[in-house]
Amino acid sequence: MAMLWLIPALTAYALATAGFVAGRAGTDGWLARAAAKLLAAGAALQSIDLIARGLQAGNIPVTNFAQSLIFLAWLTALAALFLIVRYRMPVVGAFAGPLVFIALGAAVALMRPGRIPMPVALNSAWLPIHVTLALLGYALFVMAAGVSVVYLVYERRLKAKRSLIGGDERGPSLEKLDRINYQLLGIGFLMLSLAIVTGAIWADATWGHYWSWEPRETWSLAIWILYAALLESRLTVGWRGRRAAALTIAVFTVLVGSFLGVSLIAPGKHGGTFG
Repeated sequence: MAMLWLIPALTAYALATAGFVAGRAGTDGWLARAAAKLLAAGAALQSIDLIARGLQAGNIPVTNFAQSLIFLAWLTALAALFLIVRYRMPVVGAFAGPLVFIALGAAVALMRPGRIPMPVALNSAWLPIHVTLALLGYALFVMAAGVSVVYLVYERRLKAKRSLIGGDERGPSLEKLDRINYQLLGIGFLMLSLAIVTGAIWADATWGHYWSWEPRETWSLAIWILYAALLESRLTVGWRGRRAAALTIAVFTVLVGSFLGVSLIAPGKHGGTFG
């Protein structure tokens, strides 16, 4: 049952990635539209998988690192779909598609056969709240980095007086990309802040203290400070456009490194499950 819905979802994401990349290389929009539908199909299949495993576990299925990657891939796919539909930005699929495919593929490779019991400390009403807030924040940071990549590529092509990716002259303006980047950072930062607060409340109820400075907590605080500084630089110093996009990508690389490093090397009490 573990792979019943995940393998078809992984296949859909692979085809979506190919469609997004091919769509950006050509002038036809039908490939991007088909890729968006495949991305939605992958997310729908993952939804069924998450519901099935959640019912089996009796709580949100994020017991280990592989399961957290599955959940993160799902949230990132949903965030990408929102941008594609709401802002008509299929170009972000060329960034989000590969990341979703890699995350889910890694999770499938790392999954252990058989049912994974829910640890007593994790079987709490705080689990779905804390984990969803944390990983939703991460997913929004993924998309902020994707929008930043698009910004830098568009700006370079416009300065060189070259056509936009795939000849998409009706693509979002640089000003719109910068604004979307800021909105994603702001909402993602709010989600991460709430995740830290709910995690502290949960830790106090479970272990008797709000903060223990274990690796996950320390790095979560460090990431929070970096994104706070990034948002502050936009508000007070006025760093926008290319500089804001480059800083968004730089902070995102730190986020990826900390998430993978802590989860695989020193998960602590979190067990590599959430931020």
